[in-house]
Amino acid sequence: MKLRFFVIYFLLCVSLSKGYGQTNNTLWYDKPAKEWVEALPLGNGELGAMIFGGVEDELIQLNESTLWSGGPRKDNVNPQAYSYLKQVRTALQNKDYELAKELTKKMQGHYTESFLPLGDLHIKQLFPSKGKVTSYYRDLDIAHAVAKVRFEQDGNVFTREMFVSGKDKALVIRLSSEKKEQLKLDIKLSSMLRPKFSVEGNAIFVMDSKAPARVDPSYYNKEGRNPVEWEDVTGCNGMRVQSLVKAESKDGNIIVDEEGIHVEGATEVMLYLTAATSFNGFDKCPDKNGKDEKKIAHSYIDAIAGKTYPMLFADHVADFQSFFNRVTLALDEGGQNPVLKNLPSDFRLKLYSYGNQDAELEEFFFQYGRYLLISSSRSSEAPANLQGIWNKEFRAPWSSNYTININTQMNYWPAEPGNLSELHQPLLNFVKNLSSTGRKTAQEYYKTRGWVAHHNTDIWGLSNAVGNLGDGDPSWANWYMGGAWLSQHLWEHYAYTRDLDYLKNEAYPIMKEAALFCVDWLIERDGKLITSPSTTPENLFWYKGKQVTVSEGTTMDIAIIRDLFKHVIEASKILQIDDRFRKLLEVKQAKLWPYGIGAKGQLLEWMEDYEEVDPQHRHLSHLFGLHPGNDISPLRTPALAKAAEKTFELRGDEGTGWSKGWKINFAARLLDGDHAYKMIREILRYCEPNQQGAGGTYPNFFDAHPPFQIDGNFGATAGFMEMLMQSHLDEIHLLPALPTAWNSGKVTGLVARGNFLLDIAWAQGVLKEASLTSRMGSDCKLRTSVPVVISGVKSTETQEGNYFVYSFSTDKGATYSIRRK
Repeated sequence: MKLRFFVIYFLLCVSLSKGYGQTNNTLWYDKPAKEWVEALPLGNGELGAMIFGGVEDELIQLNESTLWSGGPRKDNVNPQAYSYLKQVRTALQNKDYELAKELTKKMQGHYTESFLPLGDLHIKQLFPSKGKVTSYYRDLDIAHAVAKVRFEQDGNVFTREMFVSGKDKALVIRLSSEKKEQLKLDIKLSSMLRPKFSVEGNAIFVMDSKAPARVDPSYYNKEGRNPVEWEDVTGCNGMRVQSLVKAESKDGNIIVDEEGIHVEGATEVMLYLTAATSFNGFDKCPDKNGKDEKKIAHSYIDAIAGKTYPMLFADHVADFQSFFNRVTLALDEGGQNPVLKNLPSDFRLKLYSYGNQDAELEEFFFQYGRYLLISSSRSSEAPANLQGIWNKEFRAPWSSNYTININTQMNYWPAEPGNLSELHQPLLNFVKNLSSTGRKTAQEYYKTRGWVAHHNTDIWGLSNAVGNLGDGDPSWANWYMGGAWLSQHLWEHYAYTRDLDYLKNEAYPIMKEAALFCVDWLIERDGKLITSPSTTPENLFWYKGKQVTVSEGTTMDIAIIRDLFKHVIEASKILQIDDRFRKLLEVKQAKLWPYGIGAKGQLLEWMEDYEEVDPQHRHLSHLFGLHPGNDISPLRTPALAKAAEKTFELRGDEGTGWSKGWKINFAARLLDGDHAYKMIREILRYCEPNQQGAGGTYPNFFDAHPPFQIDGNFGATAGFMEMLMQSHLDEIHLLPALPTAWNSGKVTGLVARGNFLLDIAWAQGVLKEASLTSRMGSDCKLRTSVPVVISGVKSTETQEGNYFVYSFSTDKGATYSIRRK
């Protein structure tokens, strides 16, 4: 393997000696994409595009964030569900786990709907001669959110530049020829959603499509059941969608007909694509009560009229960089090898997988997560889903839905610390919608107060346990803590922003109702409060030779409830409201089943020390209290932290992409930077487009579950931040898990809870200097591994083991310099 590595490396250095001199924020390739996970993603949070970069046939796969099958959830789909709850609890108390599992399945509802592809934009380029194509190049510049394709043919250079504008809500494409009047193009749209094509005027090509009324998950194919229903005569039909493509050219001849747009004799062609759906909210039928998608799509295309490409480009870049430029990361490993920048990105990733040191690749991967969040989470109507905003499949893996037993939450871990708080808002809006449907589910299925959500949801806020009335496996379908976990994001938004109005008017009412459900859901066992029924996503244990799915009081359940109660109690104190309810939660919190430690020294996943069916299971749900919770910490609860570390050791580092992303954060919270770095290298393991097995990173740097799930990208980016700065323990810990590999470097623009803005620089593996800006003005506690001087403020210094802790008060808007003594 080492010999092969050096031979390939040498050949690439020679063959690419002239290079392109790419910046560290660029992916680039020397050939078009053949597979979807080689294509390059663009997006503005509403419109997504995957650029393949074909020479004669350019394919751009399109998505729109609100384009889903189905419509609002239906009430009372399983009116008998509640009648089984007491039976399930009795069976569990008697440890009749098989009966409990079968009864639990009878408490399921329907599956979620599916996120659908909008269609494909095809650009067929016809050349005036048969000359060979040379000097092919395509790239994605994530600092400007622009993709480019360039090649030479018969002495002529052809270029395509593309971006999806957040300001102008359109995919903008400029196609140009170095030689005059050499562009000849056929442009058309296609879709799997029963498209109808028409023409408006002599420049706009129109595609009208319709989503199905129901699409089953790709893994659910029940005999005798049609997995796709296009019409629902008794309820709500699927949403409408319109896509528009407009072409402009100063010198070319443009003809538009129902086959598409045809261009001849052009030197430069501008294409504008807009799209809109009739989605009108989670609770309205998108067909009979939908928005006017035609009016919306046309308003976008009309607004572009009269704007030049430089104007559109400048507005797009300014808008995008207002988010992207907030955070920088530089990992100096003693000088980068300039040859690396001249290597195609997929090959560079392969070299890294073989063991090559490449700090700039790590910097890129960190920023790529931020790029993907900016590009997929700017719609007020739909947060980033399992694939962000990019999906080519009619029946996508796991419906490309919102999987809320880890994956959706992981999508948003980088938002607040990564200085992208506004991009958290789509999820927060969604949680509010979900709490509305969750109230009905709590009442219908369990006769409780408050609101509940389970393992899956969709744009319609489906909140019941999925499974189509008994076909789902309870190990994942019947999990009851989705709403409680999502409520953590409401609190976190407050914790980072300190926005009291938001806490009072938005977060607290929803958090309180999630807590109400938990109060009613808990039952007493041996003087302690537990959940029943209970599952731990998505693991099983052995009992009397049989695999057990449903039990009671799993560690994850209790950890999430403890976390929720703690935040509601604190919010009640801050807002000085609900004293009686706060005291109730304090009593309940004290009676929650405690963490347990097993015979192997591990943190227990269940109430008893059972043997896992899969000891290396990808979920480590029982470590919720370590991350994203804050119950477990080496600094505060060393015994539990040691048990968590042992659990981590027993589970192992292998796993799918998102699992690896979570494990990076676990290691960082355990203050083990070298372990976290090991897993960064492992998640950046090159994965072939059709490769099976353990996760890694695809050629376009999408996370490989496999298949693609975007949560691994987001989880890893969050992990970088946890290694460099932590603030979950009511203090700011600088460089808590710095790995040996990052000997020196600098990060700017991170945000800590309390709304503190931080720049941090280090050298020889320890803090060199930092700056802290207090955006709200409050008390601050700072933890470092070396003694520091804080300018402009009086502080008290204490020493805790190997750490130095500083306490001081800050003024709103003030910046404080911190330097090593």
